[in-house]
Amino acid sequence: MIYPLVREPAVADAPYRVPVAVPCRVLGLARQPYYRWLACPVTDAELTEAYRANALFDAHRDDPESGHRFLLDEARAAGEAMAERTAWRICRDNGW
Repeated sequence: MIYPLVREPAVADAPYRVPVAVPCRVLGLARQPYYRWLACPVTDAELTEAYRANALFDAHRDDPESGHRFLLDEARAAGEAMAERTAWRICRDNGW
């Protein structure tokens, strides 16, 4: 995520305060998507993936030797429905 790079020099207590337009121009970004991100920094998709990863991790913590298919079944039993490919990707990314 590149938007924190825009926010850091623009905060009020920064030693050298820079207007938002300057880092946006340097990074080649438009200001409106930055302000949209500032209003809601966590998207619905990221929140859903976090809930799914949490359900998979809870199942992994109970039985660390299980594969992603078992973890998927446990997550589905806990109420987090997802595709098998999604469970595999989350497990792979986190090294479970």
